[in-house]
Amino acid sequence: MYPREEAEVVKMLAKYRNLPVTKKDVVDALKMYRSLIYKLEKFVFNDGVVKDLFNLQGTIPVNYKNNTYHIPICIWLMDTHPDNAPICYVKPTSQMQIKVSMFVDHNGKIYLPYLHDWSPSNSDLLGLIEVMIVTFGEQPPVYSKPKEYSSGTTGNAFGMPQPPPTFGSIPPYPNHFSQSTSSGQRYPPMTYMTGGNTNSNMPYPSPFYFPPIPQAGYNSPYNPQKPNQTGTITEEHIKASLISAVEDKLRRRVQERVNQCQAEIDTLNRTKQELREGRTKIESIIKNLTKEEIEIQKNISILKEKEEELVKSLECLDVENKMDVDEAVVTTAPLYKQLLNAYAEEASIEDAIYYLGEGFRTGVIDLEVFLKHVRSLSRKQFMLRAIMQKCRQKAGLAG
Repeated sequence: MYPREEAEVVKMLAKYRNLPVTKKDVVDALKMYRSLIYKLEKFVFNDGVVKDLFNLQGTIPVNYKNNTYHIPICIWLMDTHPDNAPICYVKPTSQMQIKVSMFVDHNGKIYLPYLHDWSPSNSDLLGLIEVMIVTFGEQPPVYSKPKEYSSGTTGNAFGMPQPPPTFGSIPPYPNHFSQSTSSGQRYPPMTYMTGGNTNSNMPYPSPFYFPPIPQAGYNSPYNPQKPNQTGTITEEHIKASLISAVEDKLRRRVQERVNQCQAEIDTLNRTKQELREGRTKIESIIKNLTKEEIEIQKNISILKEKEEELVKSLECLDVENKMDVDEAVVTTAPLYKQLLNAYAEEASIEDAIYYLGEGFRTGVIDLEVFLKHVRSLSRKQFMLRAIMQKCRQKAGLAG
């Protein structure tokens, strides 16, 4: 589709609830089937309500007995698409007559298991059209009219707008038209939507329903089977109906099995991806641990070397003569020696004052003795601090 056509589709679907999903569904169908066109037309419900609904109409290619025929259809999308299934009709031309079967009633309405089991997450228009092609390839929905019909009548009044969509309860076999519009078109009786997903309430035509056989005996592209001229149900009809019912049941079961297997495959693929990611993380962790182990081994070797050096140093110290602590510290100038002696004496006085206080607190000395010695030591401490201050200034040290 061209961008302009996509813009037109978006404009027509502006009032639809799920615009992105509906737009993608429509665009995919139009890209695949070029013979379909899109329109926005008024839709009349049986209670008189009129809505503008989007529809796809045109022909789809159906292969029947190695020949390709173009079957005209019309697909109406509800404004809740894809929450509710579309409403589909065969739209015969004036030269065609509807062939009533378990899939198409005499009004042209299409009944398919795909519509009956419609799922918003798993169903789309492409799948619906493909199911129509396969189903109509087995049982064509139209055949050519006899010449006397094509010249004198126009068959079913099936112009636009189409019959209203089906919601709620539907009779399994369509009755005669009960409602008319001003143009003379009649619509099958239906009820208006009351909310919720109505797919589960949509009855499917019984496979054992045999509508009257149309009186047309031409072997044309639209008359694949010769009708029973007597109008009675034969064993061939019963056999064909039973085969069709079994085929539908098998198709549904096969589809369910395929969906189940696909879900299991998706789960296994996700598990495989998670395992791959976990393997990558584990390999990264192992790589980091190996690198850290190498660094730790290097550090252990360095620590062992340092330990050996310390042991040797300690052995050397034990062998050497004992050193006098007072002789270990030797100053380079008399000023520094005076400063060092004053600092040591001041520190000893501070310790003496502390222990005098502890003796007074515990009652070893009385107050008079405590005050006398503290006063003397404090005076001496003050003088020593003054000497240290002068020495620092003379030596150019920090105050």
